[in-house]
Amino acid sequence: MPNTVSLQNDYPSISRSLEIYEKALQCMAPPTQTLAKGPGQYSLGACPIYLKKGKGSRVWDVDGNEYLDWNAGIGPLSLGYAWPAVDQAIRAQLEDGITFSLMHELEYTVVERLQKIIPNAESVRISKSGADVCSAAIRIARAFTGRERVLCCGYHGWHDWYIGVTTRDAGIPEAVKDLTNTFDYNNIDSLKEALDGDVAAVILEPFVFDKPKDGYLEELARLCKENGTLLIFDEMWTGFRLALGGAQEFFGMKPDLAVYSKAVANGMPIAFLTGRKDVMDHFNTDVFFFTTFGGEALSLAATMATLDELEKHDVPADLARKGQKLMDGYNALVSKFGMEAYTLCKGYPCRTTVALLPAAGNALEVKAYFQQEMIKRGVLWQGNHNMMAAHSDEDIAYTLKAYEAVLPLVKAAIEGGDVASKLKGKPLEAVFRKVDNFNTKPKMR
Repeated sequence: MPNTVSLQNDYPSISRSLEIYEKALQCMAPPTQTLAKGPGQYSLGACPIYLKKGKGSRVWDVDGNEYLDWNAGIGPLSLGYAWPAVDQAIRAQLEDGITFSLMHELEYTVVERLQKIIPNAESVRISKSGADVCSAAIRIARAFTGRERVLCCGYHGWHDWYIGVTTRDAGIPEAVKDLTNTFDYNNIDSLKEALDGDVAAVILEPFVFDKPKDGYLEELARLCKENGTLLIFDEMWTGFRLALGGAQEFFGMKPDLAVYSKAVANGMPIAFLTGRKDVMDHFNTDVFFFTTFGGEALSLAATMATLDELEKHDVPADLARKGQKLMDGYNALVSKFGMEAYTLCKGYPCRTTVALLPAAGNALEVKAYFQQEMIKRGVLWQGNHNMMAAHSDEDIAYTLKAYEAVLPLVKAAIEGGDVASKLKGKPLEAVFRKVDNFNTKPKMR
């Protein structure tokens, strides 16, 4: 029988997943459309590869196994799978149509709503993906300032201006790579060293998992303003989760531009660029940023319904409460088992990560072992806790019971030096993104 969410499961049967995967390999390169969802980030041979459905905080794979999901679709599900109010809004709009030959009223009503929520939203542009709006922000920053260089800290999508600073930079002209450099989070001196009169924009995630040092973001903003450089907040993860108005509201700051996508439409594809009117007005004249599906109405309807639910249920406060409970519970177990040298849970409560420390050894092997043991117990686990409104106190209690069972196994494997021999599948694969020192640094000019 397929597994349920139970501490007594055997390792799940994933025969159907593997069958589909082998077929996909013949016609897709690679078979995943989202790197974080692919088998390189889930132990191949031990973990499910394809999901079929989701409801609330649970998902089911193509073999019928049920899991408690802490990944939230890699971020977009702020409420939960098949959230009734959002799905009903999508169905209602579907009756009227999806994409039209003229603008749809929802384009205006959604933007009007966002202007009441996001502090810097004097003007708003709509698109479909985070990478799109990140690139639009960089383009308009260059146009407004008349400068070319960009400084970045974090992950900002797949487009040339950013991906040229990573290790997967093939196919990008050297001239493009030379225009972007990186700086270290929480290290204001690294920004000062890179900032000069040709820097159009500084773009960063306000935080990933490490919290900003006192005054760091404020000093960064001051330096940008002093240098005539536009400050861009990449709020893909912080928007609508950390607070309804994202990091801007939480930290009391107004960057020149900000970008959003995950969490705002509970899984439907949509993205927003917000910012100063004098900057954004260049989209009316000399900067081109238009797309056929920017006004697609199902995602706009989902956005309105999601915002209604986020506000009505004060979801950010709920995520903070539940996420804190999960983080504290994990760290208490780490202390109980004497594993402080190997792991800890950190971040803001709305999104935390189980970090493996250097003393744990080969992190890709240890994480694969940790992962397979959590999945055996019905927890779809990639190391992060992306909180959803659907996560219940019972879900948290169960997850902590699973951690209580798995952490001693991980400790024994680390200290016995035999993690690799315990793997049912392959070790995880490294990607260029890290929690700190995000990118491969090119030589500074």
